[in-house]
Amino acid sequence: MASLAFSSGNIAATNKFRSSIPAKNGLISCRVNFKDNGRLGAQTLTSGQETLPDFLTLNHFEKSPAKKDENRLRIFSGTANPLLSEEIACYMGLDLGKIDIKRFADGEIYVQLRESVRGCDVYLVQPTCPPANENLMELLIMIDACRRASAKTITAVIPYFGYARADRKTQGRESIAAKLVANLITEAGADRVLACDLHSGQSMGYFDIPVDHVHGQPVILDYLASKTIYSDDLVVVSPDVGGVARARAFAKKLSDAPLAIVDKRRQGHNVAEVMNLIGDVKGKVAVMVDDMIDTAGTISKGAALLHHEGAREVYACTTHAVFSPPAIERLSSGLFQEVIITNTIPVSEKNYFPQLTVLSVANLLGESIWRVHDDYSVSVFIFSFCCGFN
Repeated sequence: MASLAFSSGNIAATNKFRSSIPAKNGLISCRVNFKDNGRLGAQTLTSGQETLPDFLTLNHFEKSPAKKDENRLRIFSGTANPLLSEEIACYMGLDLGKIDIKRFADGEIYVQLRESVRGCDVYLVQPTCPPANENLMELLIMIDACRRASAKTITAVIPYFGYARADRKTQGRESIAAKLVANLITEAGADRVLACDLHSGQSMGYFDIPVDHVHGQPVILDYLASKTIYSDDLVVVSPDVGGVARARAFAKKLSDAPLAIVDKRRQGHNVAEVMNLIGDVKGKVAVMVDDMIDTAGTISKGAALLHHEGAREVYACTTHAVFSPPAIERLSSGLFQEVIITNTIPVSEKNYFPQLTVLSVANLLGESIWRVHDDYSVSVFIFSFCCGFN
């Protein structure tokens, strides 16, 4: 059994490890007496004997200086929208990180980072667009790979957040899938989410990690400002009551244009019935604003109503172009003067039609990533960008 011995002097022990904690009244040394097996009167080491063995000297721990990597920001792309990822990296003056993403014969996803991310701030660009389940699972595995590779922080850059429409219970026994997906991303190991135009702002509250929410409106507003549309002829239209706040903010940036609302009642998922129009659009250029176009049922029926009420031209503006069938047939039927979208979701060549205009949000997301990385405000940047259109 070991014993403790105390005497005047510095704190010391037979194993030569010295404590730096001083005593209140004088200096006290303490050691564990293993040699004498706890017998009293054991000799205490003097200050001259309190030396460290050679293998514990400072020189023994000196390491060769390692080259410090000054670039602590890494951007990796999933397979959902690689073109947008390349544009973001180009804007930021960086190269996309090397990553292997494969699928086994049974559909399982394999992810391996081909470069070190230890101690780095990693940004993973992956929208959960169709096929939503495939791309969501790929994002989760990418996050897990970065976490196990000792990344300092992991930010999921999600230009389009799938399952966002299932954000509340409107009927009994429904799931709130938006909350479930938020939990999956958080539990996978993400430290932050950068999302673009969530279906509803309340979805940010489903995450237990910080969420930076940017909007694609500045890109669309910039494009509309280049067109010769007189403000007196302009009216902004919300395709449903739920999008009134979005349309009102859009109208304020377009010289405080008047607002109209399409009142509809939905009979089922992806089935919409237009009831009436609130507002005056006769002889006006109507700009319909929404966050996404899926089957285009809502926006096409709304455009037909606007033409019936005397609108001269109808423009459709949306951030996310999901374009599920039969969206292309409805949008290219002649109801719209122009359909303006962004590239948060890649558009295949077969879905292009003459009235379609695709704008890039790469600069918007790239600048947001820089600001997140440098701890600058993202909302102030978006606000200042939009103020030019007042």
